[in-house]
Amino acid sequence: MPALTALTNHQVRLAARPVGNTKPSDWSHTSEPVAEPSEGGVLVKTLVLSLDPAMRGWMNEGKSYIPPVGIGEVMRAGGVGVVVASKNPGYAVGDHVYASLGVQEYANIPESEFKRAGLVKVDLRVGSATQWLNVLGMPGMTAYFGLIDVGQPKAGETLVVSGAAGAVGQTVGQLAKIRGLRVVGIAGGPAKCDWVVKELGFDACIDYKAGKLKEQLRDACPKGVDIYFDNVGGEILDTVLTRITRGARIVICGAISQYNNTTPVQGPANYMSLLVNRARMEGMVVFDYVDRYPVAIAEMAGYLKTGKMKSKEDVMTGGVDAFPATLLKLFSGENFGKLVLQVATE
Repeated sequence: MPALTALTNHQVRLAARPVGNTKPSDWSHTSEPVAEPSEGGVLVKTLVLSLDPAMRGWMNEGKSYIPPVGIGEVMRAGGVGVVVASKNPGYAVGDHVYASLGVQEYANIPESEFKRAGLVKVDLRVGSATQWLNVLGMPGMTAYFGLIDVGQPKAGETLVVSGAAGAVGQTVGQLAKIRGLRVVGIAGGPAKCDWVVKELGFDACIDYKAGKLKEQLRDACPKGVDIYFDNVGGEILDTVLTRITRGARIVICGAISQYNNTTPVQGPANYMSLLVNRARMEGMVVFDYVDRYPVAIAEMAGYLKTGKMKSKEDVMTGGVDAFPATLLKLFSGENFGKLVLQVATE
């Protein structure tokens, strides 16, 4: 590897707060020399970055569960990389790590920022770098704790999950099947629906693009919906609320259908169904469960190893320059599986 000072770090920064969908002028492409890590710090070369619907919320000004990305700051993104320089005894050159690396080729992380960045070693013998961004990463943790802690599944119940072929949805459905539930996915297009039924073992999948959501939901869930794991919000949430059972649990994980709205967010018109059915709707944010990630990782790594669970990633190439265009695939539903951007190889 050449001397660090001879390397250039290419980055993507937030240039403006988007209105609706992001556009090229919302980003600036910058570069700066790579520097040695500070005392106690590490320098990480980014290999793969996770592209997540939550990114759209991070770009908005205003109070949320995490501060917004500042104008002029490197865009926030979790990723897996390799340590290329270290002044910390806990990390050696060649160690693979997960952290909030940002959309850049190199992340210089001082020791004081380790916790905020979520810096942890990852074992590529347990799962590939892309699996550490999917089932073993933030989407997998979201699925696990959203289902287990908030959904409180019981064998024999019926679970419906929207965004079923996406990163969180695929894991929610598989975990629910392992726990003995009937699982119905909602996804866009016959290819995605076929995949979650034939490959992941869901009991049924509804193609919301076919335009008969209410009828298909009734046919797929004759006894009603005990748990709804919501990744999309909007009209789909409203429709599922008409089918919930007494004591149902609705897990509010995301609302991708609403993230690029230029009009007020569409709330659930059928919320009175919660009252009638003595049901509850509860939001969840994965960062609340950080201390318990190792438990979930160990369990799901075991499922991956034995073939009880699959992990599908949609890996795009093109490096950091391809980030703005690749991010748009999330909101058009083009991605099939967990969307990942490959920045570099080892």
